Amino acid sequence: MKTTIQVSKEVKELLEELKLHPRESYDSVIRRLIETRIDDEPLSEETLRRIEEALDDLRAGRVYTTKEVREELEVGGSG
Repeated sequence: MKTTIQVSKEVKELLEELKLHPRESYDSVIRRLIETRIDDEPLSEETLRRIEEALDDLRAGRVYTTKEVREELEVGGSG
């Protein structure tokens, strides 16, 4: 059974860009998007906890610049 849906021009253009080949149907593009969205292996509680800790570190300003990390590694690696 086929049905019609309405999408904005912008969404249609985005779907067009996501086609793997020019003749791929919008149905196929949408199905692929849905299937990649479904996660067969959701994040573990441990992973979610560690992500939350990292976000807390960011909010608290406990971060290092790339330069600081490089300097620390160079000092630690050469000594």
